[in-house]
Amino acid sequence: QVQLVESGGGLVQAGGSLRLACAASESTFGLKTMGWYRQAPGNERELVAALRSGGSTNYADSVKGRFTISRNYGKSTVYLQMNNLKPEDTAVYYCTADQLYTISPRAYWGQGTQVTVSS
Repeated sequence: QVQLVESGGGLVQAGGSLRLACAASESTFGLKTMGWYRQAPGNERELVAALRSGGSTNYADSVKGRFTISRNYGKSTVYLQMNNLKPEDTAVYYCTADQLYTISPRAYWGQGTQVTVSS
């Protein structure tokens, strides 16, 4: 059972930046997909960004050009660099990982980290 621990959330003003990190409890070489989802109050959880072991990525339209997902295999960590943050980015951000090339019902999930963007 892989455990994922997020860090890096916090309060930032609009236009600012944050970098989220997600550390896995063991090697992530067997995890073909790692990504970030977010959930704002009253909303469903939505995909923010995903990165596959072959290097392909996909991003939510709302974050394209502002957010970048990356991965450090040596540190078993995936990152989400968030620039030009907007109040609508406020949400709990969850790290996820799967042994498949998609996020399936058997995916692993972190506990989440709060990101709050003030206007």
